[in-house]
Amino acid sequence: MQVMENDTQRHWCVVGGGMMGMALALKLARKGQRVTLCEAADRFGGLTSTWRIGDVQWDRFYHVTLLSDTALRALLDDLGLEEKIRWVETKTGFYSGGKLHSMSNSLEFLRFPVLNLYQKFRLGSTIFFGSKIRNWRRMESMPVETWLRRWSGNSTFEKIWRPLLQAKLGDAWKKVSAGFIWSYIARMYKARQTGLKKEMFGYVPGGYARILETLTSRLESMGVQLMTSAAVTRAASDGAGGVDVDFASGNRQKFDRVIFTTPAGAIAAACPDLNADEQQRLRDVEYLGVVCSSLLMKRPLSKYYVTNITDRWVPLTGVVEMTSIVDPAELQGNSLVYLPRYVVATDQAAFEEPDDSIRERMLDTLEKMYPDFRRDDVTGFAVARAKHVMALPTLNFSQRLPPVKTSIPGVLVIHSGQIVKGNLNVNETLELADELFEQNIQPELDNTPVAVA
Repeated sequence: MQVMENDTQRHWCVVGGGMMGMALALKLARKGQRVTLCEAADRFGGLTSTWRIGDVQWDRFYHVTLLSDTALRALLDDLGLEEKIRWVETKTGFYSGGKLHSMSNSLEFLRFPVLNLYQKFRLGSTIFFGSKIRNWRRMESMPVETWLRRWSGNSTFEKIWRPLLQAKLGDAWKKVSAGFIWSYIARMYKARQTGLKKEMFGYVPGGYARILETLTSRLESMGVQLMTSAAVTRAASDGAGGVDVDFASGNRQKFDRVIFTTPAGAIAAACPDLNADEQQRLRDVEYLGVVCSSLLMKRPLSKYYVTNITDRWVPLTGVVEMTSIVDPAELQGNSLVYLPRYVVATDQAAFEEPDDSIRERMLDTLEKMYPDFRRDDVTGFAVARAKHVMALPTLNFSQRLPPVKTSIPGVLVIHSGQIVKGNLNVNETLELADELFEQNIQPELDNTPVAVA
């Protein structure tokens, strides 16, 4: 039988070429739909896009794959890349009291000098209990501080949790729900269970450059039209069941359906015909952004993949030693270190600070943290900025999101800001794409009669 091209095949526009948009485009193409994928930037990938630091091509922001990342691994398997993942057992460090401590196993946890034995018991119990919670809606109705103080105690909260929350969320931590820490505990605990109590992280050789190249090639082979430098400025009903989409270039195209995967505020701006409630819900979503420095170095800083920081003078969320996972040969023998600093998206000064100023502060910080660090070890330095990294999981966040199917006929919203029982990572993004596609798009495709000959 041959499927005939007629009105059973709709033309979909997917706005946003990050992993969410690419995953949705792939799903639609597999269902025999005509798909156009539009990305405002000059390349696909969004937060997973890559760049050059010196002579090295690698990810702009740090990414790893966990053994428990089933959605991501399924996509990589479909692309023929899952079997190529290089799995590595990693170590975790803590910088506290001006010293670096290892926290990679139970014995090191017991030796951790910052907490006494009772405080360690409370901390361990918090993590264990948090991993067993299944009622995530109850967690999002409680402030994170309330829940952590209740289970870990005031002293452990002040010594460990408060500085970690401050480093990750800035002052915004005060209005975040307990769902934030629950989702983090659940993901990492699940990863340890899958990895036989070890932290096993992985990456595809070639990084996300290879993943994105393979994925875009797959989309092209399935007939998806790929458009870069194609910012959407407006989407509105054409009055006949379709959607008119205006581009920054001045062009206008008609589509049967449009899916926005971009940040909430951008959706509100591009869809002024949304009703007042939808507009308000979209504009009320608050985002966490990041200013992330990448350093190429002649030698690694430490043996830890991630070093968590509790000393408040350090202007960093953490230190990520990517070469504890990635083979240095892929980076021309260099070590790659990420120095992220998460800030609220409205902190304009943080995003406008010049690279030279950031570089000086980062190097000065590393000199104080690592006695063996030398500035001449740094062979490359670059700063990546992103304002819309993660929607802040404020109290009862899931109850304040707009619906996927909007008041504009044919316009749908599926974006990472709808992650309500996890924290932003590639796997959570793909899981959300799967879930919302099955709930909101698949029924429409199932009810569409297919003409055959």
